[in-house]
Amino acid sequence: MSVENTHALKRAEPVLLVAVGGFVGATLRHAVAVALPGGFPWGTLAVNVAGSFALGVLLYEARLVDLLSAETRLVVGTGFLSSFTTYSTFAVQTASLSPTLAVANVAANYVLGLLAVLSARRVVGGVVA
Repeated sequence: MSVENTHALKRAEPVLLVAVGGFVGATLRHAVAVALPGGFPWGTLAVNVAGSFALGVLLYEARLVDLLSAETRLVVGTGFLSSFTTYSTFAVQTASLSPTLAVANVAANYVLGLLAVLSARRVVGGVVA
């Protein structure tokens, strides 16, 4: 393999990692949305809270333990979790709800998402201690 091809492959690697993670994350997000009941955006709430916890674990792991490779963080954080969680769907679904349910949805996404990140910090911190 030529030097140019090696450099081109090395430059393409991050893009491929993000693409693979994104494909898996988006597919799983769709599966969760289909599996949960309608009437309220339970699927979006579930993936946003689970994704907040997972991203919290990933970020606190990097800060406190630093065992995962940069490639793992790229495929999981930038690829998988950015496609698994969804702000755009959350916004559209919230706009389609009644005012009372819209407020409940916003509150649930933000409060539960923040609690998930704080829980992740506690989990990772407990592993480190």
